[in-house]
Amino acid sequence: MLRHGGVFGMLGALVLFALVVSLAWGQMDIPFSHVLASLAQGMDLPLFSDVVVPPDEDAVLWQIRLPRTLVGLMVGAGLAASGAVLQGIFANPLADPGIIGVSSGASVGAILAIATGLSAGSLYALPLCALIGALAAVALTVTLAMRHGRVPVLTLLLAGVVVGMFLSAVTAAILTAVNENKMQAYLFWTIGGLDYRRWDHVFLGLGPMAASIAVMLLLARHLDVLALGDTEARAVGMPVTRYRMMFLALAALTTATGVCISGNIGFVGLVVPHMMRLLLGPDHRRLLPASLLAGGAFLVLCDALGRVILPGTEVRVGIMTAFIGTPYFLYLLRRQTRGPR
Repeated sequence: MLRHGGVFGMLGALVLFALVVSLAWGQMDIPFSHVLASLAQGMDLPLFSDVVVPPDEDAVLWQIRLPRTLVGLMVGAGLAASGAVLQGIFANPLADPGIIGVSSGASVGAILAIATGLSAGSLYALPLCALIGALAAVALTVTLAMRHGRVPVLTLLLAGVVVGMFLSAVTAAILTAVNENKMQAYLFWTIGGLDYRRWDHVFLGLGPMAASIAVMLLLARHLDVLALGDTEARAVGMPVTRYRMMFLALAALTTATGVCISGNIGFVGLVVPHMMRLLLGPDHRRLLPASLLAGGAFLVLCDALGRVILPGTEVRVGIMTAFIGTPYFLYLLRRQTRGPR
């Protein structure tokens, strides 16, 4: 097994590789040398000064692909970190950010923005409504699960399932009342994608995402204690409910922010943390930063692959992650339910 430093070195290299590939691949293929030269010249670095980048390639890189790639890195990192946190809270490798109602709440917010016409009037209306819906769904889940000031894990899981089913029914009811154009707009959003993402989306998600992730990293040691179980955590003096609520809020805010700017993208929060746990072990002081790097690289590479896998068309990143994540989920499920031989 690689030493931890070697794993992080490989993950850092993978992120850089994903960044360059994402900037180079697409309907207009841009040579890697032009990508590196444009980035260096844009940041006033004394590198590749002899490479001349055509103006159209430079515009595509800086106005279309770079914000799209940064959104992918940010959303992938946030979903993976949230998945690692929730898997630690629930002590279950099959837990993912959708388990607490984030996705279904965001869907209700998104369809309301589309149905009322708010999304047509402002770029920020749909993501903000999705964010509000996601956070409201998590608040409802926690409220239903609360028992005498505590939030039992099993009750929280059941409450998340119930809230998700109810909000899915609400979304379906609203869809029956909207016209075909609005239904297509909702479908386009809910598949999940990074196309048409601009610098506005980067700035919209950067603040809450960075703040939540920073607090997660600072509290990683407490998550290790919480993952041992309620009895063990209380034995060392940890206020279990307070920390569980704090981590739930951080995971919810991070996931909701990612969903609001990219739509529903599944499996990143399930697959990536589990793979990093196999490489680095359960210590969240290593697991969280590794999940951040791997999640960002994974989503960006899926997006880049979706642009070139079928000539003349683009497979949205939400579909790519589902194709890759479903077999791995089935493997986890089989491994989790396999009894002793």
